[in-house]
Amino acid sequence: MGKIILITGGARSGKSTFAEKRVKEHHGKIAYIATAIAFDEGMKSRIAQHINQRPSDWHTFEKPTNVHEIISEVTKEHQIILLDCMTVLLSNHLLEKADKIDDMLPNELMAMEKAIQNSVALLINAIEASEATFYMVTNEVGSGIVPENKLARIFRDIAGRANQHLAHHAEEVHLVVSGIPMRIK
Repeated sequence: MGKIILITGGARSGKSTFAEKRVKEHHGKIAYIATAIAFDEGMKSRIAQHINQRPSDWHTFEKPTNVHEIISEVTKEHQIILLDCMTVLLSNHLLEKADKIDDMLPNELMAMEKAIQNSVALLINAIEASEATFYMVTNEVGSGIVPENKLARIFRDIAGRANQHLAHHAEEVHLVVSGIPMRIK
């Protein structure tokens, strides 16, 4: 049965660095599932920085949505997988509908979130059906103020509920604050 190790924290808390350090402790073939889309110069720079930080022998899979679709392929040759980052994955799903959010009725918003949460459930099921260990990085987005922007509030709620679901299924959960990791589960 596959194993989830969830690593969470705020923006620039050091969670990706901690996850990479933990993954490097393992021997064998390592896969990296990248969820980011290089949509502007800032994101291109962040992606390049992440690429330069990780070892060149890690096999990278780029999948901005529906990661569950590639789990069986990734786990054929890799027993250790780093998925960075769930928050970006969730925002990619949400941004597919962003131009319609303001006009959505409450039942449509609930249906959209249900579809996103279903993709998280499918990912968890695919991981649990594998024999691999997945290190999953995600942002803790609920510790700040309530966002004024509707899309940001919806994102915060979706990410918070997805993180709870992931943490429930995770064997370990680590919170990283100011570069200091703390095991909380």
